[in-house]
Amino acid sequence: MIQPALIKKQRIILCVLLVLIMLTIVIGTGIGYSSLTYDRLIPTLLGQGTFKEEFVLFSIRLPRIFITLLAGMALALSGAILQGITRNDLADPGIIGINSGAGVAIAIYFLFFPIDVGSFVYLLPLVAFVGAILTACLIYLFSYTRNEGLQPVKLVLIGVGFSLALSGMMIVLISSAERTKVDFIAKWLAGNIWGTDWPFIWAILPWLVILIPFTLYKANRLNLLGLSEPVSIGVGVSIEKERIILLFTAVALAASAVSVTGGIAFIGLIAPHIAKALVGPRNQLFIPIAILIGGLLLLFADTVGRNLVDPDGIPAGIMVALIGAPYFIYLLLKK
Repeated sequence: MIQPALIKKQRIILCVLLVLIMLTIVIGTGIGYSSLTYDRLIPTLLGQGTFKEEFVLFSIRLPRIFITLLAGMALALSGAILQGITRNDLADPGIIGINSGAGVAIAIYFLFFPIDVGSFVYLLPLVAFVGAILTACLIYLFSYTRNEGLQPVKLVLIGVGFSLALSGMMIVLISSAERTKVDFIAKWLAGNIWGTDWPFIWAILPWLVILIPFTLYKANRLNLLGLSEPVSIGVGVSIEKERIILLFTAVALAASAVSVTGGIAFIGLIAPHIAKALVGPRNQLFIPIAILIGGLLLLFADTVGRNLVDPDGIPAGIMVALIGAPYFIYLLLKK
């Protein structure tokens, strides 16, 4: 039974995070290369703005804000699931190579297959999912031994190796490609939010609508998987079945996010850790908080990054890495 005090604390934190997200959205809509004054924000939302104001708000700012928010949520939830099923606090879809696997699949599709403008947006998450799940399965197989089961430390090391190998493969793929396609993939690698139109939101939203409730439904299973394997088996958990189902869920979330935002790491590492520090390790409590923290972190990083340097700014992936890399080193030293 969860203590009422913890539930109350969780609700307060969720409310605070929602307020911070709303503030960041409001700030993000008003600043940028084409400014939109805050006193014109509500009239423009109500359809009383000029053509330029409505274009800036509805065609540039809001799609990018929503994409960034949804992608951050997906990456945070993916990281929380991976840390739960591997019992490893360093697991993250960017660090252990899942994002790189999705990136290679997208690069192959973008370079060698005919692109149909109408279906391109909706096919990208599926293509990324295929690349990510193949990578995840290989990492899992190399990390698993029959006698000892899944070895968490080995999984991270193998994942980092896969990530480096796939990054090298990406460079080989783009070395002989057309200049315009190379520019796109280079931006993807840097974590530049490129899916900044409403169709990209409809492409990622169904994944979150389905997989967030599913993960919360499986939260108690994640709690049991965090125990030692003999204990998990003793309470009746089918370990391998649950791990595979949840691994597919984590990969689908990460793939849907990086297909529209590019290669962004560390969100899935940082957000669950902050959430656990606030309300403890029980998945029912910290997962909703981690989801909102992930969305807030990526939204904040993109809002700051795109306004530091005119006109294109600094990619969100680089901004997140500036925060996440020191934290990753801290965790390595601590664990």
